[in-house]
Amino acid sequence: MTLIYGHRGAKGEAPENTLASFQKCLDHGVHRCELDLHLSLDGELMVIHDPTLKRTTGRRGKVAQQNAADLAGYDARQAGPEWKQPCPIPRLAELFEQCDFEHWQLEVKSASRERAARTVQAIDKLARQYNLLERITVTSSSRAVLRALNHLTPDISRGLVAEYAWLDPVKVATQYGCQLLALNWTLCTPGRLAKAQQQGLHVSIWTVNDTALMRRLADMGVDSIITDYPGRAVSVL
Repeated sequence: MTLIYGHRGAKGEAPENTLASFQKCLDHGVHRCELDLHLSLDGELMVIHDPTLKRTTGRRGKVAQQNAADLAGYDARQAGPEWKQPCPIPRLAELFEQCDFEHWQLEVKSASRERAARTVQAIDKLARQYNLLERITVTSSSRAVLRALNHLTPDISRGLVAEYAWLDPVKVATQYGCQLLALNWTLCTPGRLAKAQQQGLHVSIWTVNDTALMRRLADMGVDSIITDYPGRAVSVL
């Protein structure tokens, strides 16, 4: 059976990476989600996709240069569908407290070695605090992040995010001891899928919004899809 992950919550239905979006995902009965993390200036894990604030909040500046308390006061509704209430940038801790997901894919964007180390250690600490270590996989396309996961937090499940096939994604994922391979749907061929699954990788395909593509990938035997429209995926799958 192909599992469903809500992309940044339910990105097509509510402002991405906000509590409203994750709640919408859960309302559809989808108990798996994918989200993006950046570290605030004072070292808190904030749930936001871009390193800058402009696209989702309309504000200037970088996430990494502001404290968590300030970031948590910014309204992140700008990039999403119409939404009546303000949607602050959430801390990951808030989501861990308020959203009962069975599994979380936590994507960490590319980072310097020092920043990658601080980010994965912050995730490890928070996941232990909320007793969620078994229910998270930290994913990244960044070698620095995957190396940090390997060396500093070996107990955390990890995954490679692959958007381009300039290197063999299956080979890279196994090289870094990954348990999951998050593949862009354009890279998902039956041969690559079979090879990845033979290596014991959970293959998660993004971003899948088209109903015919959902069916095709499910028939192909992918382990999960990541979608902006979890409600639509439930009705199809």
